[in-house]
Amino acid sequence: MKKRLFAIFTVAALSTALLAACGEKTPTTPTTAPAVKEFTIGGIGPLTGGAATYGQSVKQGVELYVKEVNAKGGIDGKTVKVIFEDDQADGTNASNAFNKLVENDKVVGIVGAVTSGAALATGPKGTQSKIPMVSPSATEPTVTKVGGNYMFRVCFIDSYQGVALANYSVDTLKSAKAAVLYNVGSDYSKGIADSFKSTYESKGGKVVEFLTYNDGDKDFSAQLTTIAAAGVDVLVLPDYYTTVGLIAKQARNSGIDAQLLGGDGWESAELFTIGGDAVEGSRFVTHYFSGDEAAVVSNFVKQFEAEYKKAPDTFSALGYDAAKVLLSAIDAADSLDGAAIQAALLKTNVEAVTGKLTFDADRTAVKGAVIVEVEDGKLKLVDKVNP
Repeated sequence: MKKRLFAIFTVAALSTALLAACGEKTPTTPTTAPAVKEFTIGGIGPLTGGAATYGQSVKQGVELYVKEVNAKGGIDGKTVKVIFEDDQADGTNASNAFNKLVENDKVVGIVGAVTSGAALATGPKGTQSKIPMVSPSATEPTVTKVGGNYMFRVCFIDSYQGVALANYSVDTLKSAKAAVLYNVGSDYSKGIADSFKSTYESKGGKVVEFLTYNDGDKDFSAQLTTIAAAGVDVLVLPDYYTTVGLIAKQARNSGIDAQLLGGDGWESAELFTIGGDAVEGSRFVTHYFSGDEAAVVSNFVKQFEAEYKKAPDTFSALGYDAAKVLLSAIDAADSLDGAAIQAALLKTNVEAVTGKLTFDADRTAVKGAVIVEVEDGKLKLVDKVNP
């Protein structure tokens, strides 16, 4: 018996030695990778410079939604971290911010860019890197087409704003004679101007003056003198608040009493500071009205005011919605993989602050808009328009 046991142990030992000599390894118990407890999303927008209020508002909206998600346990038990980079509304800066977020911070998705030029610069990089991007407010028509399949936006496009303003001018204001003064160096401004003109004239109105200025201009007296002589009933100023406030003052000083109209770039508390009494009675198309009684709006306003001690503007709402759309897609994908998140984004159907939101074939939001009026330094709702 002892001899048999000795023989068995000897054979076993020899077998083990032969396996080792042949490069075979003794099986080991597999180890489980540590669970991911946190993931990061990025943000890109102007926190300094001429368009700073837009980026700051978007950042606050994003951070508010992330805070709410984390308070409820995060996404699949994972805490969400957000890193927001300043691009000063510049394409080169935006590209550098994208590189930093992706290469250094390892973000799985980005809210941004905020402005159209920056979004045009970063969108293609997102698609190339398979990093989903959801812009809150890049309204230039080609942003998502240039950006590719990983570029989305929760706002409507410039041409939609121009169409809405033209329809409102003719159908509601009964306007027949209009002028447009726009920034020739801005895709945003030109996009609204062009679509307003084509729609307005297709409805029987006449755009008698279609004038331009350049980025950084401060004196618009020559163009406004021409417009004043034309006797128009509507003057469309499709630019950002920093510029239209100046134009409004000079327009009123030039004797122009036409209805002033604009796009969502007017949306800023600074508009009243810059424009003063000259912007009283002006109207512009935008994404939502904070006084809306819908629960999703009132709850957002309540939470925002509690967090920041001020009322939210449109860009705060759009930032909140962009974060909601991105994080909802990450949750639905049950993955941090870019392709899986992108596929989930395509199926978006979210009750957002700025309206019930889905995406069209170009990954642009399908939703309505509102027309607001400046009254006593505040905004009031005057109309709603649907796509």
